[in-house]
Amino acid sequence: MDLKYKVLIELAFNEDLDRIGDITTNSIIPVDQEGKAILRAKENGVVSGIQIFIDCFEYVDKSVIVEFNISDGDKVSIGDEIATINGKLNSILKAERTALNFIQRMSGISTLTSKFADKLEGTNTKILDTRKTLPGFRFLDKCAVKMGGGKNHRIGLFDMFLIKDNHIKAAGSVTEAIVKAKEYKQSKNLEAKIEVEIKDIVEFKEALVEGADIIMLDNMNREDILECVKLNNGASKLEISGNVTIETVGKIADTGVDYISSGALTHSVKGLDLSLLVL
Repeated sequence: MDLKYKVLIELAFNEDLDRIGDITTNSIIPVDQEGKAILRAKENGVVSGIQIFIDCFEYVDKSVIVEFNISDGDKVSIGDEIATINGKLNSILKAERTALNFIQRMSGISTLTSKFADKLEGTNTKILDTRKTLPGFRFLDKCAVKMGGGKNHRIGLFDMFLIKDNHIKAAGSVTEAIVKAKEYKQSKNLEAKIEVEIKDIVEFKEALVEGADIIMLDNMNREDILECVKLNNGASKLEISGNVTIETVGKIADTGVDYISSGALTHSVKGLDLSLLVL
């Protein structure tokens, strides 16, 4: 079990079972009764979260055997039997909801990401996630984005400089903020890239002069985006953020930017509808 999410599984089962346990299952199903269940797709989508699903059953009872017919990132259709679960029914039912909660959320993220990624086929633009993740679930949320065909932006505040509007306001200018970030990077001997968020052409020119690795064009109109792409001429990587939807992402990519980021991939996720049925 990966230590990054082991604590989440423990928290989830402590929340669900408390000190007493599953009183319904314990009252009805003998602890030694064997059985079988299947995991079935109730809608089309992209599945991810297979290992944590398996680990949930292992956490409750190591003798339960979970076998998947697919891999993370595979597409499924309504009615597909995704996995079989064999073992003590008492254990299967105790783990069922928690395991489903994890895999449904992750699969929902992968499914939405896949829809965005499909719109970018034939372009050089990549869809990125953001830090708008469920607290504590970032590792899982970002794994799910990758399984759906997206790319991860920075993982946290520690692995990339991202100078945003509040940093710029506090520093006094885009130029001053980038200079300070460069000085800090050098003093700490860091390899992290420097990205800066800008809101207009004036700020873009400042970021370009200072040699930012990535320049984020935040909520800019198409005309200004095209002007920035022209001025940039491949010098920095360009990222678009703000007002990104399934309907607009393809048109944004046509401007020639390198990345499009969307917080919706993780903060507005709808879980993929999967069900576990005892046979």
